[in-house]
Amino acid sequence: MLTVPIRQLGEPERAAVERILDADPYAGAQIAERVAAHGLNWWRSDGRIYGYEPDRHIESIIWSGAHLVPVGATPPATAAFADLLGAEPRVCSSIIGRSEAVLDLWDRLGGNWGPARDVRPHQPLLVTDRDPMVRADPSVRLVRAVEVDQLFPAAVAMYTEEVGVSPLQDDGGRGYRRRIAELVKAKRAYAKFDGDLVIFKAELAIVTRRTTQVQGVWVHPDYRGSGIATGAMATVVADALRRVAPTVSLYVNDYNTTARRVYARCGFVSAGSFATVLF
Repeated sequence: MLTVPIRQLGEPERAAVERILDADPYAGAQIAERVAAHGLNWWRSDGRIYGYEPDRHIESIIWSGAHLVPVGATPPATAAFADLLGAEPRVCSSIIGRSEAVLDLWDRLGGNWGPARDVRPHQPLLVTDRDPMVRADPSVRLVRAVEVDQLFPAAVAMYTEEVGVSPLQDDGGRGYRRRIAELVKAKRAYAKFDGDLVIFKAELAIVTRRTTQVQGVWVHPDYRGSGIATGAMATVVADALRRVAPTVSLYVNDYNTTARRVYARCGFVSAGSFATVLF
């Protein structure tokens, strides 16, 4: 028996959900994109939203689908979410969000869902709302539809390095390739080419009215240390601000000092800390 007020939310609660997402537009970006596309009718989406509602007032929410994403989650809320979710087998492949909430959830859920493949407790969340002061690289551009086959191996290499498993292992990469093709079609995938070889890539993986979140930043191993990343990221940031959203955000592993220097040169500033639990 749950002893706290928690329930699945639907379209009647949309205004309350959007209020919570607007209060933290960077941590809530993944959910905000889905709500904008599908509303809160769970049968139209790939996950469900639960709300923590003491005193008949929704204070915190959590997205439960392929990823578990808490937003605005106080300690009482994470305890409630853990009570609900820990009673069922794990279906998510990761827990992602503000560090305090994610690590509290994992402390409570680990006994039922463990072990995790990796826990990344501190990933700086970075944001910018202005064009970089460094020179943009004019050779970095949007990937064309006919170039998906060239981009895909670079995307697979990035995913494998970052996540620690290959996106090809479940279905031969068909689902992941569809995702890459969708980003290209939506004009959200950037690359720098040397002939037919992709030597830099990045995607606008999430787009909301408040921010766009950059993911999949990658430099070909043969070109690392050559200094191309700063100008390439400057192009991505400038184009995203001009064309897509009023801010650009991302999160990065704290040990990736090279990437953090690049982002600092491009004008990114701290907006807190994420944590990720990978299964």
